Amino acid sequence: MDEDLRARSARQVFEDHLRLAAEHRFAEDLARNVSPSCVVLERRGVFRGHAGVRELARWLEEELPGGGYAYTNKLVDGRMAFLEWTAEAEGVRVRDGADSFLIEQGWIVAQTIHYTVERTGGG
Repeated sequence: MDEDLRARSARQVFEDHLRLAAEHRFAEDLARNVSPSCVVLERRGVFRGHAGVRELARWLEEELPGGGYAYTNKLVDGRMAFLEWTAEAEGVRVRDGADSFLIEQGWIVAQTIHYTVERTGGG
């Protein structure tokens, strides 16, 4: 089965990643779609491997606890993918979420993440 996963197109990996994220199946998404040697660039620095992705996911959940996400634009060309998104949680929102992905041999091997958390109420 691992050979089948590694033979997927960038579009298939991207869509699988988004589906598993929407279903809150983080561990499965990490194992199936994110390279163990991936590099993620985010405003707080450079994060490497599954440990780095876990740390970023934890921070995102702290910033947007139980947040509802909407994907407003999805683009894939060759081995590149781009996602624009918004999110809302109690007292906060994100209106400018933007992630880019480099996908090779069935893995997300690099990603950039940008978003701004805005307060929406008395929190």
